[in-house]
Amino acid sequence: MNSAPTPHIASFFDADTATWTHVVWDEAGGHAAVIDPVLGFQPASGQASLAPLQPVHQLLREQRLTLDWILETHAHADHLSAAPQLQREWGGRIAIGRHITQVQATFKAHFQLDDLPTDGRPFDHLFEDGELFHIGRLTAHAWHVPGHTPADLAYRIGDVVFVGDTLFSPAVGTARCDFPGGDAQALYRSVRRLLSLPGDTRLYLCHDYPEAGVAPRSVTTVAEQRADNVHVHDGVSEADFVAMRQARDATLAPPRLVVPSIQVNVRAGWWPAPGPDGQVFLKQPIRLPG
Repeated sequence: MNSAPTPHIASFFDADTATWTHVVWDEAGGHAAVIDPVLGFQPASGQASLAPLQPVHQLLREQRLTLDWILETHAHADHLSAAPQLQREWGGRIAIGRHITQVQATFKAHFQLDDLPTDGRPFDHLFEDGELFHIGRLTAHAWHVPGHTPADLAYRIGDVVFVGDTLFSPAVGTARCDFPGGDAQALYRSVRRLLSLPGDTRLYLCHDYPEAGVAPRSVTTVAEQRADNVHVHDGVSEADFVAMRQARDATLAPPRLVVPSIQVNVRAGWWPAPGPDGQVFLKQPIRLPG
């Protein structure tokens, strides 16, 4: 009997949103998953773009892959998901963690989205913590890693882990926890769960924010994070991390694309239904002076 293959991975960086989209597959002519696909979007004009998806399409064609899964690590606040556009072209199931229902309920009320379900639809699959699934010959597990949001997942696929927004590169640290349902204590515990893996385990990132002139990083290791992560290296206590994270979060501005991103991403990347003239609209909450 053949042993399970080592995952093949290609990562594509969208500089506009500092986001990595990852493609993982078992073998040429085999099966694949795409993790956190990005849709280009310019809020001033309302123009969406498929440009960030082009290298993903090219790779799937070149490797002759069947797309089994489109995996979201969470409902992103900094970019719009291109999951539906990818699904139309290649098929596959759009999936996220079970706790997306909590996020949907929160933002249904916040944006007054009367047509938004709060039972996980229109995602095709909601993962439970520890759930096993397959990408062709690859064995994968979904891990619930809350803190940044209540619904964050990491995906352990073979001998690598796609960590979403739990961890950034060691020089950048960890994700903010000030969104609704965020919890710095929960994030610390999620990070320690990930960093309990063997030191040579590769951790693939969702974002990187390098200094000018430094190339963005798509991957680190458990050992590197434990030694060098500026927020959660070994020796940082939970209490110290929570105090640091809360103080830092209090200084952060909202992400540039948070308003459109949340409204689209809680719908699995689908847009609200168009009006009679075919035009799609999103809502913009306004804080009036005084």
